[in-house]
Amino acid sequence: MVEPTDIEKKSLEAHVELCAERYNAVEGKLTILDDKITHLCSEIVDVKLALSKMTEKNADRLVTWGIGIIGTMALIIGFFIEHYIIK
Repeated sequence: MVEPTDIEKKSLEAHVELCAERYNAVEGKLTILDDKITHLCSEIVDVKLALSKMTEKNADRLVTWGIGIIGTMALIIGFFIEHYIIK
């Protein structure tokens, strides 16, 4: 916290002017902080969307691989049944 100066202690007008300057400085810093937070929120949304797409692609990839593996196993089992059990 900023301590009042000797001029402020003696003059209400000087105190009001210095407080207005301090207030404007704080307001400017808050505006900059608000802009940074807004930018950060939009970046977080972008990352969330990218992760969602990656998760969806990975799920699709797992399903595709699973179907491929099950199909291959079914073909191998069919081959063994045809050549060793039926004959």
